[in-house]
Amino acid sequence: MRTWVNLLFKAYFRRRMKRVRNYMENPVEVQGQVLRHLLHRARHTEIGRTNGFSSMTTREEFSGSLPVRDYEQIKPFIDRMMHGEPDVLWPGQVRFFSKSSGTTEDKSKFIPVSLENLYDSHIQGTRDTMALYYHQRPKARMFWGKSLIMGGSLAPFPEYPGTIRGDVSAILNSHVPWYSRPFLTPDPEIVLMANFEEKIERMAQALSKEPMLVAIGGVPTWTVVLLRRILEITGKSNLLEVWPNIEAYIHGGVSFVPYKEQFFDFFPTKDFNYQEVYNASEGYFAAQNDFRSDDMLLLLDSNIYYEFLPMEEWEKPDPKAIPLEKVEKGKVYAMVISNNGGLWRYNIGDTVTFTSICPYKIKITGRTKQFINAFGEELMVENADRALAMTCEALHAVVSEYTAAPIYFEGAGRGGHQWIVEFKEAPVNVEQFADLLDLNLQRLNSDYEAKRYKGMALERLHLQAVPPGTFVLWMKHRGKYGGQHKVPRLANHREFVEDVLRFIENK
Repeated sequence: MRTWVNLLFKAYFRRRMKRVRNYMENPVEVQGQVLRHLLHRARHTEIGRTNGFSSMTTREEFSGSLPVRDYEQIKPFIDRMMHGEPDVLWPGQVRFFSKSSGTTEDKSKFIPVSLENLYDSHIQGTRDTMALYYHQRPKARMFWGKSLIMGGSLAPFPEYPGTIRGDVSAILNSHVPWYSRPFLTPDPEIVLMANFEEKIERMAQALSKEPMLVAIGGVPTWTVVLLRRILEITGKSNLLEVWPNIEAYIHGGVSFVPYKEQFFDFFPTKDFNYQEVYNASEGYFAAQNDFRSDDMLLLLDSNIYYEFLPMEEWEKPDPKAIPLEKVEKGKVYAMVISNNGGLWRYNIGDTVTFTSICPYKIKITGRTKQFINAFGEELMVENADRALAMTCEALHAVVSEYTAAPIYFEGAGRGGHQWIVEFKEAPVNVEQFADLLDLNLQRLNSDYEAKRYKGMALERLHLQAVPPGTFVLWMKHRGKYGGQHKVPRLANHREFVEDVLRFIENK
């Protein structure tokens, strides 16, 4: 019976690939259709009436009528929506708001998730991901057994009656289509628990007795915590001994590079599949379509209209975004999106680079607020992750977590970078590791290399190793434990590094 069910899903995803191929081959036309649909749907909202959505006929009119905005600029509109006011940025009343990482003003930001955004972006993106997975793995059995989707919890806003907040993964888990529910484990009661520590324990106990698990999806940071606990409970040496039928881990939220070695230990076989996805609070943006490369296909038919900000525009008061067809391979852009949740020309804060423009494929390079450029070195998260991976491979080490920040000039001294690193498997010599990491950063980033030339501007990086578990405890201390919360990798300030150091000292 399970085999026949899987064959039915396989046939559906085979047909769905025709839709995927259409936007791969006709990206500009499909994006034009998406924008026209969004403008038509929102023409009677406040923003639609104010900006004349009903009479817009071109993308140039659209980009010329609305500025690129960040969260602080749209927050007053979102606050009104959270109070239950309809037809502000999207038709009708929006009840669900995805809790995302904080801004400079607020501990958290809340992204509107309309039912259209949920079904026509997030769930549709999930279907495209499965179509791409089955296309790459024709013998896949994702619907033969059960899957786990790691996620957060949902809770009402006491100050906003009728409004519900939670991680986008929790909103998705609470709206799983009826035909998918039998293929998910454990029960929703456990998956949506608010107490993350209790949830991890309940999930670990349930999953350690689930022989039919075939796939796991979630942010690597917290998935690692769960998988380690399952090994403790079962006493097994790896997870293939717990789940003999498991075949895939679908991951996103943070770069997978620092976690690869840990997952190779969890699933020690070349037949295990890894697929990266880009499902943010604002929408389902991309999914890996070729398991031989580490980039992702931009999903262009999920009711999201894309624009991109070149790096030179990021700090300008009125930044100018470019449309999809004007992007260039290899350049770093900030993503600007308009979606069916009411976000219009919204700078989501993520940065990407295009690895292909036929079809359009991207890599996430970091955040517009997660980089180090205190001395003109323009160090992005992608550089840091790759340099760490190269160094770990050479010195047989495994990094669990890290964060880094600049060391500013003091008196006649030189600047530098300070790294705080938690090892799962420490190198024999930490100073040797720091030396090689510094060299690898120079190999990957010519600006960093130039500033490091003979140590004239930047000294070799300083690296401090911290005990296992430090970052999980620090995140818990900050109230950022579980769900979609992520360890900040790079910062152009010392706030995070200093906070970690204070936490270690006080602990």
